[in-house]
Amino acid sequence: MSHTLEELASYVGGKVEGDAACVIENVASLESAGSRQLSFYTGGKYKQALVSTKADAIIISEKHMSLSSANLIIVDNPLLAFALIAEKLNPSPIVSGIHPDASVDPTANIDASAYVGAQAVIAAGVQIKPGVVIDASCVIGQGCVIGENSRLHANVTLNDKTQIGKNVIIYSGAVIGSDGFGMANDEGRWVKIPQLGIVEIGDDVEIGANTTIDRGALDNTVIGNGVKLDNQIQIAHNVRIGEHTAIAGCVGIAGSTTIGRHCTIAGGVGITGQLEIADNVHITATSLVTQSISESGAYSSGTPLQENAKWQRNYVRFAQLDDMAKRLKRIETEFKDKQ
Repeated sequence: MSHTLEELASYVGGKVEGDAACVIENVASLESAGSRQLSFYTGGKYKQALVSTKADAIIISEKHMSLSSANLIIVDNPLLAFALIAEKLNPSPIVSGIHPDASVDPTANIDASAYVGAQAVIAAGVQIKPGVVIDASCVIGQGCVIGENSRLHANVTLNDKTQIGKNVIIYSGAVIGSDGFGMANDEGRWVKIPQLGIVEIGDDVEIGANTTIDRGALDNTVIGNGVKLDNQIQIAHNVRIGEHTAIAGCVGIAGSTTIGRHCTIAGGVGITGQLEIADNVHITATSLVTQSISESGAYSSGTPLQENAKWQRNYVRFAQLDDMAKRLKRIETEFKDKQ
């Protein structure tokens, strides 16, 4: 699919500098772009790539436009405009119907515009709304609801009664609505606590490959509108994540924690259970969160990577901090008494 530069600029609310009739067929990086391709520039280390690129057009901000002699689309947010144009030039194919190898319970309600792929299993009482795509080998448990224009890539599992909103994307291997890790101890023997809640996924959510979201024990696990989850994230039972929060890969969130709106949680973060995290909190990579966070801002824990011998020396000193603090306090007291 191709569009003129003028058409693309209008689509993203930008203006053209150069040949508005230039035809663009696809997007590419600055380094690899060529004829009839468009790229973008946001500054920083790609300045030389911008100068040498063979792209026919660049999406760029006004403050950087003097750096390029190519045709330009000038916008305030080049990365956002690039994302919108890339999607426009590469639309998902429109498919519908039920593959003959799919297993569909007769009580399931599947809109005629939806698609169900080969070897998919659709259980009783499922509701699949218009424009939904369910790829091969997905398993949709009893009573699940999947909202308009959502897509489940191959091998996604939705356990019973999971609720999926509109325009949701779930990638392969994700498991939504499995039982939470709830146990009671009976004199050394673990007894399973029935998990009676469900998972509610809002609109415009993206869930990465092999991410797991557990159903609630009594109340529901809730993922708000616009939340973006990377690959291999564990979200335990009764967790609530506020709207438009983004969470990177390999994060683990323990049960009954509430995370606010517009938060960002970097890769490898661990968050213990029953915490409250405010809106607009940003947690850096591999941090361990063990206490609630009541104010917005950036938070970190842990120590950066060091040469091993230096780290070992610092570790020994860290273990001595309590004794050092007591000695310092004693010295301060003795000094004060002599004054």
